Amino acid sequence: MIIAKPEERRVGRTGTTRRHALMAAGAATAGLVTGCSQDSPAADSPAGIARAAELERALRARAAGANRKLLGQYDAVLKRHPGQRERLAPLRAAVAEQLAALAPEPPESASPSARPSPTPSVSVTAAGPAPASPAIPAEPAEALRALAATERRTSDAHTTALMEAPPELARLLASLAAASAAHAYLLMEGSRS
Repeated sequence: MIIAKPEERRVGRTGTTRRHALMAAGAATAGLVTGCSQDSPAADSPAGIARAAELERALRARAAGANRKLLGQYDAVLKRHPGQRERLAPLRAAVAEQLAALAPEPPESASPSARPSPTPSVSVTAAGPAPASPAIPAEPAEALRALAATERRTSDAHTTALMEAPPELARLLASLAAASAAHAYLLMEGSRS
């Protein structure tokens, strides 16, 4: 009978435990990847397709609501502080374009060239009225900080929504979240001057 030295036993036992742990983690990861990559029959059924379409509509509506609120705040700040127009007009225009991008997709039968490209003002009107504007601070720098905070909340809302969105909408929401984060940064820089 060969007796292993204590160090050798520990190495053997630790190596085996580590090996088993790595194999188990690999198997679990493979199972998750396989589960995610396989199309489930329920998702291909008419009911599954309808559920996915309803989820996408709900996510688009929620994201559009966040952008509509943000657009209303831009308008209120511009009304109270017209001297900020040069700084805020490009950001407001971008928010209006984002709102247009969140409009429901046309039916698949429509060709991309037949798809109308609505102007931001038409899209905002078609998407519904802007919510009542919040109280805008009297100081321009405070108004910009409040607007930056709303941009950050909008970015966070888009980031949260993309977790449950289908791939195409998730890419759009990720882009909108990044744009809102960039706007917040620019607004904070503007509030310091």
